Amino acid sequence: MSSPSPYQPARPAGVPADTPMVAPRRPRFRTTILWVAVVVVLVGSALLSLTAITRETGLPGLITGSVLAAVPVFPVVSAFLWLDRYEAEPPPLLALAFAWGAGVSTFGALVINTASLIAINNAGGDLTHAAVFVAPVVEEALKGAAVLLILLMRRREFDGVVDGIVYAGMAGIGFAYVENVLYLGRTLADTGSGGTVFVFLLRCVVSPFAHPLFTAAIGVGIGVAVRSRSPLLRLLAPVAGYLVAVLLHGAWNWSASSGLAGFASAYVVLQMPVFLAFIALALMARRREGKLVAQHLDIYGRTGWLTQAEVAMLASLPARREARGWAMRTGGTESRRAMRDFQELGSELAFLRERMARGTASPDAASTEYAMLATLSTLRSRFLPRPAHP
Repeated sequence: MSSPSPYQPARPAGVPADTPMVAPRRPRFRTTILWVAVVVVLVGSALLSLTAITRETGLPGLITGSVLAAVPVFPVVSAFLWLDRYEAEPPPLLALAFAWGAGVSTFGALVINTASLIAINNAGGDLTHAAVFVAPVVEEALKGAAVLLILLMRRREFDGVVDGIVYAGMAGIGFAYVENVLYLGRTLADTGSGGTVFVFLLRCVVSPFAHPLFTAAIGVGIGVAVRSRSPLLRLLAPVAGYLVAVLLHGAWNWSASSGLAGFASAYVVLQMPVFLAFIALALMARRREGKLVAQHLDIYGRTGWLTQAEVAMLASLPARREARGWAMRTGGTESRRAMRDFQELGSELAFLRERMARGTASPDAASTEYAMLATLSTLRSRFLPRPAHP
């Protein structure tokens, strides 16, 4: 009985085995047109939102609000990027999610929420109903659309729950930034600096994760759907995520309209437990990514494409950090950059391998797999110390 042949990934016909290749990324006509349309919508929405906000706040309020609202943006963005350590998402897509939340979502919310306030007021209803029952439905749908858009545009960049959380978080951060500009600028125009400080502490210091946290529920739902083979779960998971986001958002708005005591109670009873649960879920999802990297790269370690030490390093965030430090000490900046690219591509290879196992990979997955392996070999030669010649 003959022993089974070692695993060999497919390679394009006529290409020598020792030829390094990189994964092709050719833009398609349809994708280019879609990107142009998205940019037009983003720019138009941003300009309209800026005009509407300036009318309410005035130029001094707009400038003051823009500066103060930027304070929580960078630490909150850093927190979401910290989750995405195994396979960092492309900066253009992260910027797209942020810009969609800041432009399209805010302008759509301004229009629809204002129209609902007018309708409720004309009907003699309670205006707080708009904040509790209308705004969450509208705003979460608009923010969640950013995640769906990225999924449709760049399906290969969307691998599961962590990616969904990160993209949804970016959309929520963008929305929160512009909304904070409006509230801070309006308060400055109406009540002066004292009220502005209070609003800043309440929205930017006490609850900077509110909007990103609500929309992250949608990201979780879409991430679950992406990884599922069940058509029913693919449909129900995003819907369930959206409903959770709406419920959390509605409860938050209700607490804010209940006075300071009601807000404080809801913050302790609802916001903090939900925030801690979200952290636990995000860490579990990231830990699962590490296990997937180890699982799907193991075959390359057993067949010689990677060493077992490289597989172990790629599956561990602390080991990755140590490897980048080692590369910097032994080869300088270029070596460290090659190690970082080696780690990023190793993660992409693991997730590609998982899509192949699930049957959701693109038709050119086998050739892309070989291209990644060849590129990993080239990157390895750039960070390994060169032997000294006599």
